[in-house]
Formats: sequence, C-alpha cells, structure tokens
Amino acid sequence: MRKATLAVALIAILSGTIAAQADNYPSRPITMLVGFPPGGPTDTLARIVADSMGRTLGQSVVVETASGASGSIATGRNAHAAPDGYTIEVGNWSSHVGSPAVYKLDFDVMKDLQPISLLATSPLWILGKNGLPPKTATELLAWLKSNPVTFGTIGAGSAGHLCGLSLANAIGAHFQYVPYRGAAPAMQDLIGGQIDLSCLEASSTQPNVLAGRYKAYAVMSEERWPKSPDTPTMIEAGAKGVSISFWHGLWAPKGVSKDVIDRLDGAVKIALADPAVRQRIDTLGQVIFPADQQNPAALAAYNQAEIDKWWPVIKAAGIRAEN
Repeated sequence: MRKATLAVALIAILSGTIAAQADNYPSRPITMLVGFPPGGPTDTLARIVADSMGRTLGQSVVVETASGASGSIATGRNAHAAPDGYTIEVGNWSSHVGSPAVYKLDFDVMKDLQPISLLATSPLWILGKNGLPPKTATELLAWLKSNPVTFGTIGAGSAGHLCGLSLANAIGAHFQYVPYRGAAPAMQDLIGGQIDLSCLEASSTQPNVLAGRYKAYAVMSEERWPKSPDTPTMIEAGAKGVSISFWHGLWAPKGVSKDVIDRLDGAVKIALADPAVRQRIDTLGQVIFPADQQNPAALAAYNQAEIDKWWPVIKAAGIRAEN
C-alpha cells in the first residue's frame, strides 16, 4: 500500500513538473533547424516564419542551417533532440519524402518526429542554361529525346531529382544527374553553364530568369504559376501527368508535450495570418496552406500521402544515396 502511495505521489510530482515546464514555455530561445543552405527557398521561408513566431512566443526563434544529405542531417538532429520544444525544424518534400527513401537513416520521419503545421508550397520549374538551342518548352521536349544532358539536382531522391526522373521517363530522354548540396550552388553552375538543366523552386530562381541568366521552360505544377503566367506547365507542353509539389512543414522531436505543440502551432497560425508575413511569403512566390491545414494532423496526413505516392517511384528507379 505504501509503495502504491509513493508511486502515486511520484506521478503527481512529475505531472506537476511537466505542467510547470509547459506553463513557462518558452523560457529561452528556440532553435529552428533548416537542412538547406542559406538563401534558398526553405531557409528564406523559415526566417520569415521564425521572426513572427518569436514575437508571439516572447523568445527568439533562431534559424540554424545544417545542410547536406537532402535535408536529412537537420531532420536527424531534430529527431534526436530533447523533446522539450526548444528544437524544431522546417523541412520540405526532399527532407521528409525523398531523403528517407534513399538514405539509411537512424530515425523514422513518421515515428520519431512530431508534426506541428503545414506552411507553404511553391512550384518547381525546368530551367536551362542560356546556351541550350530550344526556345520553348515544346521545343525542349523534342530536343531532349535525342540529346543527352546534365541535370542538376539537390541530392539523390530530392524533389528536383524526381522532377527530372519523371520528365525523362515521360518523354524517353536520358539525363546525367549531378547532385548539389543546395539550390544556390546548382543555380551558380547553371548560370556558369556547367550543367544544362535543373528543376528548382520557382520563387528563389525567378530573379535570375528575369535577369536573363538562364531560361525557365515550364513549371512542374498542374496549373500555371501566377508569378509567371506566361510560363506553361510541362503538362501543357506535352509531358502528360508530369507534376510535383514542393511543400514545407514544421516538425518537433517526438515526445514534446501537447501543450507545447499547441503553443508552437498557435504561433504558426498567427504568423501565417499576419498580412505582413503573408505579403513577404507571397513575394517569394510561395502559397500558404489554408488555415484548416495548419495543424499537426493535417501535416501528418499530407506527409504520409506524399510518401505513399513517391516512395514506390523512387524504389522502382533504384535511387540510392551517393557514398
């Protein structure tokens, strides 16, 4: 009887401690991990959201980049971090769909991470160096059937890699894939003519398109991108069924209390409803997910649906991480 009483007392003490921690949260700065280099679409989005969340939570949300392995380095750090709400991560299609299918990871993206919220999505588009002969997307598709090219990707199994793979399969072309650690170095080599094509996020690469540093042939979404309405979809150009969405979400380590997750999710909702934040994200060319999808359950369901769609494609292609 005495042991039972002691056990009940211990549970009460622990419960009180956890509740007190949640009530005081956050009492120090929060680290927001990003698995891609500074200046890219994921990093830029993270900094916009972190700035607003910090004001709501009353503590700084500090963005820290840990790039490499298609975002899985940052995701792994998040998965192994203390479940206290002081480490969170902004990830995307590459880090939470492609990467887990091609890398041998010591964590499970669906079991070892706690979803917080969907954030925003943006189209990928096919970009070509200025020296390529085709002038339109339709001309490009015809030209690619008889001209092997180098195709820059953000690592094996990344969204850009699957973008190229699905396009090549659809038209019977051959691409030699060249992996990069992030979008910025891929853009630099595209400008310099070291690679022929790439499939990158549209919002971060549009300034270079407008400046004439490389060509944008077609977007990989099902509908045209409002920021570049004259650019056709690849489906319109003749590649049937070829589309892929580049989406972003926010995760914490598994085991973070519901109260803390709710506070983080609430801060995200406030950020994404703020007209100034929405304007900055719109300027990036990214589309914010509807308010009813800015929650843990929606992100978990969306992530699982994307895994169910793309993992069979990745495995059928035999894509493996580079050594």
